[in-house]
Amino acid sequence: MKRHDFDDLAAFVIVAEERSFTRAAARLGISSSGLSHMMRQLEERLGMRLLARTTRSVATTEAGERLLLTLQPAFAEINRGLQELGNLREKPSGTVRITAGKHAAASLIMPILPEFHRTYPDIRVELIVGDRFEDIVASRFDAGIRFGERIDKDMVGLRIGPDIRAAVVGAPDYFARHPLPKRPADLAVHDCVTYYMASHGAPYAWEFEEDGREIEVKVSGSFMVNDSEMMIEAALAGSGLVYVFEDFAADHIRNGRLIRVLEDYCKPFTGYSIYYPSRRQMPPALSVFVEALRAIPKRPPNS
Repeated sequence: MKRHDFDDLAAFVIVAEERSFTRAAARLGISSSGLSHMMRQLEERLGMRLLARTTRSVATTEAGERLLLTLQPAFAEINRGLQELGNLREKPSGTVRITAGKHAAASLIMPILPEFHRTYPDIRVELIVGDRFEDIVASRFDAGIRFGERIDKDMVGLRIGPDIRAAVVGAPDYFARHPLPKRPADLAVHDCVTYYMASHGAPYAWEFEEDGREIEVKVSGSFMVNDSEMMIEAALAGSGLVYVFEDFAADHIRNGRLIRVLEDYCKPFTGYSIYYPSRRQMPPALSVFVEALRAIPKRPPNS
């Protein structure tokens, strides 16, 4: 169907309902003569008379009445669909599919979910946890959460959450057998539990700041794993030193189960960003999810 056919049929319904070209033209915002010409063209295309005109009123013919009975439910259904779209904008619903690393998932997404679901009960959040840097378009994710410097230039990246700091820790039992490292270079003689980075296919190099410059230390040890919680368990068991996000080890440091070292060399760094494809119209469900994450304070509570 051509666009003008649709417009003519919609105008016909209004004329039939109003039984007046004047009132129908006022609803449509066009002239009465223009509307009358539109109806004549519609009748010519259909090859039958739809409206019986008098000097005072307009009525549908038998053919016009049959057409009206067909069109009214169809246009009512279209109007309902448009109303539902408007409601979707006012009350977002649908699925938001997110990829994030374990730390970002635990520290940013999980804490906001209870309140988010109370506010938006019709939004389903699918969280896929992993360290691999996903192509969110190819993998059909709505958005991803990673550190800002790793986000592709063709993505929109928005900062969320506070700055982050790492911690090097070991158990008292481990330090009963090994000296405390004083500088990052001292790690060369320590047994370090290493983290396997699937995205790099290699162990993660520990990052420090020394004398105002950033350095990376490639450590080694008898155990490598790709899960931070298992690294903590290994440290608690005295298996070696671990390099983890500060909040993962905070409780164990406070209760003395782990001892922190090299603290002065572990400087805060910029936290996570949420990234998604550049698009003019963001889906409402993703929009409110992004805003919920952006509401997280950008500074740690005790800073």
